[in-house]
Amino acid sequence: MNTRTATSASQRAPSITPADFEKFRDFFYRKTGIYFDDSKRYFVDKRLVERIEATGAEDFRSWFIALRFEAKGEELQQLVNAMTVNETYFFRESYQFDCMVNDMLNEVVKRKKPGGRIKIWSIPSSTGEEPYSIAIYLLERWALINDYEVEILSSDIDTSVLASAHRGVYSARSVGQLPKDYLTKYFRRLNDNEFAISRDLVAAVEFSRVNLSDPADTRRFRDIDLIFCRNLLIYFDDLSRRVAAENMFDAMSPGGFICLGHSESMSRISSLFDVRRFRDAMVYQKPLSGDRA
Repeated sequence: MNTRTATSASQRAPSITPADFEKFRDFFYRKTGIYFDDSKRYFVDKRLVERIEATGAEDFRSWFIALRFEAKGEELQQLVNAMTVNETYFFRESYQFDCMVNDMLNEVVKRKKPGGRIKIWSIPSSTGEEPYSIAIYLLERWALINDYEVEILSSDIDTSVLASAHRGVYSARSVGQLPKDYLTKYFRRLNDNEFAISRDLVAAVEFSRVNLSDPADTRRFRDIDLIFCRNLLIYFDDLSRRVAAENMFDAMSPGGFICLGHSESMSRISSLFDVRRFRDAMVYQKPLSGDRA
């Protein structure tokens, strides 16, 4: 490309002003609870330009007007998919899975009838590594798996990663932490760098799109016994974190447990939960009374 062509292309590229960034940031926060501070300007601007160009809009203003007033919300969903970061792998922070099978579930079943239902919710699902890790852990390491009806639910605000989770194809890096016998048992090698997970495991997880900061989205989730919500709340501000915590509290059964990421602390977000320290991990528990103060 010669200098003239490069200059022309640069002139045609939409620009994002500081005022544009603030307008978008406020709008996206109201819709998702996710807040982008000024340090995220480059990340946000790059993806805004990509969406403006993809829609054929002339500039930020025309694109933003169309975004705000679209009826079906399709561009908003495309925007959410572009703005959310999804990077994970199987058996990530596995000490919490150890805690699940060694302690938390054993407390949960004390409040269940024989053959009762246990609900586990993974949010965000990302591309499926976490909920499928939960399923494998239960099958391989929880002695009571055949004595109860276990439901694994998994949700994300990003529809593109939900589609990837349904597809169930993973890179060698993604499955790198799995024991070799698990990889052989639950995956089919497609090529040197891709592995397809068992369709039985795909069928064992119920995926759905959910905005955790929206009570209308989370209202259908009730009697959840165990929630994995790891490395999501770090993208929220204090108010959104508190709203998300309250929504999860309402979705949980009394005595249910929640696991956060290693850098997150529910104690700094909400006083609704009790801290529980087990052998493998520190987690948070909804009081058995189930009543919010």
